[in-house]
Amino acid sequence: MVSLTLGTSLTGSCARSGCSSLKSRSILAHRSGAFRTARCPAHLCQRRARSRHQPQVNAVASIDKASADASTASVDIDNKADKKYSTIVIKAPSRSGLLTGLTDILAQYDLDVCKATVDNSDGNSTNKFLVCHTDGTKVDNAEELKTLQQALESAVSSQSTGLKRPKLKNADKSVAEDKKNFLYTLMDSYLTSDVRSIQQSVVNHLEYTLARNRYKVSSQEAYSATALSLRDRLIESWNDTQQHFKDSDPKRVYYMSMEFLMGRSLTNALYNLGVNNEYTQAVSELGYNMENLAEQERDAALGNGGLGRLAACFLDSMATLNLPAWGYGIRYQYGMFRQTIHDGFQHEQPDYWLNFGNPWEIERLNIAYTIKFYGHVSVQEEGGRQTFRWNPGESVTAVAYDNPIPGFHTNNTINLRLWAAKPDREFDLEAFNTGDYVQAILSKQRAETLSSVLYPDDRTYEGKELRLKQQYFFVSATIQDVVRRFKETHGSLDTFPEKVSFQLNDTHPTIGVPELMRVLMDEHGIGWTKSWEIVTKVFAFTNHTVLPEALEKWPVSLVERLLPRHMQIIYDINWRFLQDLRARLGEDWDKISRMSVIEEVNGEKFVRMAYLAIVASHSVNGVAAIHSEIIKNTIFKDFADFWPQRFQNKTNGVTPRRWLAFCNPPLRQLISNTLGTDEWINDLNLLQGLKKKADDKEFQGKWQTMKLQAKEKAVKKIQELTGISLNPKALMDVQVKRIHEYKRQLLNLLSIVHRYQHIKSLSPEERKKMVPRACVIGGKAAPGYERAKKIIKMVNAVSSKVNSDPDVGDLLKVVFVPDYNVSLAEILIPGTELSQQISTAGTEASGTGNMKFMMNGSLIIGTMDGANVEIAEEIGQDNMFIFGHNADELDPEFKATVDVIRQGVFGYEDFFSDVLDSITHGSDYYLLANDFQSYIKAQAKVDETYKDKAKWTRMSIMSTAGSGKFSSDRTIAEYAKDIWDVQPCVVPAPQGEANLPARGS
Repeated sequence: MVSLTLGTSLTGSCARSGCSSLKSRSILAHRSGAFRTARCPAHLCQRRARSRHQPQVNAVASIDKASADASTASVDIDNKADKKYSTIVIKAPSRSGLLTGLTDILAQYDLDVCKATVDNSDGNSTNKFLVCHTDGTKVDNAEELKTLQQALESAVSSQSTGLKRPKLKNADKSVAEDKKNFLYTLMDSYLTSDVRSIQQSVVNHLEYTLARNRYKVSSQEAYSATALSLRDRLIESWNDTQQHFKDSDPKRVYYMSMEFLMGRSLTNALYNLGVNNEYTQAVSELGYNMENLAEQERDAALGNGGLGRLAACFLDSMATLNLPAWGYGIRYQYGMFRQTIHDGFQHEQPDYWLNFGNPWEIERLNIAYTIKFYGHVSVQEEGGRQTFRWNPGESVTAVAYDNPIPGFHTNNTINLRLWAAKPDREFDLEAFNTGDYVQAILSKQRAETLSSVLYPDDRTYEGKELRLKQQYFFVSATIQDVVRRFKETHGSLDTFPEKVSFQLNDTHPTIGVPELMRVLMDEHGIGWTKSWEIVTKVFAFTNHTVLPEALEKWPVSLVERLLPRHMQIIYDINWRFLQDLRARLGEDWDKISRMSVIEEVNGEKFVRMAYLAIVASHSVNGVAAIHSEIIKNTIFKDFADFWPQRFQNKTNGVTPRRWLAFCNPPLRQLISNTLGTDEWINDLNLLQGLKKKADDKEFQGKWQTMKLQAKEKAVKKIQELTGISLNPKALMDVQVKRIHEYKRQLLNLLSIVHRYQHIKSLSPEERKKMVPRACVIGGKAAPGYERAKKIIKMVNAVSSKVNSDPDVGDLLKVVFVPDYNVSLAEILIPGTELSQQISTAGTEASGTGNMKFMMNGSLIIGTMDGANVEIAEEIGQDNMFIFGHNADELDPEFKATVDVIRQGVFGYEDFFSDVLDSITHGSDYYLLANDFQSYIKAQAKVDETYKDKAKWTRMSIMSTAGSGKFSSDRTIAEYAKDIWDVQPCVVPAPQGEANLPARGS
């Protein structure tokens, strides 16, 4: 017998222990028949109670005895035996997870367990709890006691079934009602998610899906089986969501993006489905550690940087906000590349992320579309009207792969549909039989190349052609898919604009404009005027750059060759648009020429894709307030003057689930304990409540302890990847993002060289006064971007010199972390104390890394660029280190620092010369010299502030407290209201799901 005296609250605010833990917003019946928190991380105090006492219980529990006769189970509640407490005695066959299930239920009913006795003997469990309300009052409401007893009785039934699935309408008339009813009864309950059911599910997948001997399983196989088990539960929710959308017929959003940088799915799905504790315990009893299993998952190589990660955050928020939405993109076989560092140089390797399969995706071989290229267009007369027929010279097949995206605190699970390229015929048997074995497989290889690599090098004509083919490939498949699914339920396309909204994530999917026109006119016989009316109502465009040279343009000759019908349509769109311009602007040919979709430069014509997107879209938005103003006053000024109502701002955001609640458990626990709720995870503005604690010494101490834990984890990971040992007590200074000149990793590196030279000039006594600093840089350079690759080499050259200098020691360490990705970010960001957001002012559209870092309490050193401007508005510039000014003359200190590298102190002086020339001799386009002195002063202020731990900690707390605006939930809610005009479509709760009992009613 184990007697537990619990001085902590299972939920709510516990006055006796001084603890404040989570309150769930609602109850979902546990799929085992017990109850659990709806899509919620574990109750904090409850988890502490479990972790303290569960091992003794598990030591005598036997999984094999869980199938004992349910008739031996009983629940008795005595409200008279004790004046202060209700006495609950529960007898049931002993099984894994029983105590967890019971304490979950008590937590749901806002009950404190003040004393508990657990006896697991002879295969049976007797649990005695003395409970009261969290405010210390006795449970005296008869109805509340009755529902509590029913919930507990359901929990202890070892033969209980899962929660009843909602019986959705299913308006499909091709299936008889009696058959629908019969099929529903076959799967009318959700899979159970108690510990034993999970274990059976995992082992079943090992045995039947993976065909492995369950007694000898590798970690990779254990991960795959666990993921497949969890995917089963995702698919239930996914199917119910899609059926509910079909029945309800809401307006839907289709988010089209070349990138979706999803990161790992296991941990995210566990938390979003609210089964993390159950799965963690289940795999632990099977002999595995959940954290180790999660490490087996390869990051999905479906994106590169901020654009793809933003798209992934947006999908998470769409699901969480219950929006009827899907994402569409490409299933890249190798992604961009896997970055390795040899002798300090970047090397690109294929990212074989699919080598062991992807357990999260669902291959849809029955959903496939023909994608055409090349050929010619013929004109015919049909029914007295001119029709166009595209006769392609080549075609491939786009096959769908679905990826369920669960929301948090909701039953909704939306979809990310990715397209893989396959040959229109798998094998050329005729060529094979005639001995031409190469030709027999050539078409297969050529087709699959389309979806092999993200962003192929486009310095050559062939590279440009492949990029445009990729864009058209996924856009054409998407539009064909959306139109087909729409016609299945609506027949006619007349109401298409009332039910469909396409969001173009940057210019990459813009070829969808002429593609939808082609589908409407050539395949469905709709006239130009009606087709254009539909197109201009369904498309919306998000711009992500302020740099004119970054706006995508395609040579007309390339488009004519690859997509001849689309070039005709683009010409027609442009001709009509220019006629409208002339009617309104008169003979202002300069302005008309500037606004033309077709640009002519030195006799060569180009299609300006951003202009095409603006002309065809009903909404154009920037991604930060300053960015939106810049594009209206610079690159799109003529269009903003012409259509001022079309332009708006939607400041980016990031999901607080992955980027705070899930990746930083110590901080999540501290916030939830402090606020007394976990509601902040879905309402990030509640973090404002931390401000009143910013000067509290005790709270600051907890904050510092939390931060040190995160730093130690980051330091351990860095040593694992690079072999470089960092001092966790040093200031953790991090700049991780795509390597590009405008992001100014070179400015950061020059400040490191300046610091190094300064340390070398000091006496040993003076060095003792310096703040030790660990400088971490990471990111990929595009394969064809030679200058960016040289910057990576320069970082590693400086690192090699500095880290081996005995005069410096731990005062300065420099590390380049290879192959930066989402999973690495989830470790580095919580441990970061200073985040470098130092792009040249006016070049960064928004940035989302700055938001992730501030959520986790990192301070920002940066320019007033992108979202930094709005971050400063939210938390105040006094909680940031802002720098940047204009200078007319070259700063002598800057020149001296550059000369240190020129003189070969770090080696490779000739190799680095063109990089250094790019920032001197009057060619400093990104203003490194102009901002250097201001940057060095800001760095000195960082050192001074870091010495004052109380001040630094206060600033860190204020950063997190002010991050509410930068939740992607806020961003997506604005898109839904202002651009898409879509409403939430909430999947009905499972049948019989209970609401929280109303105390005292």
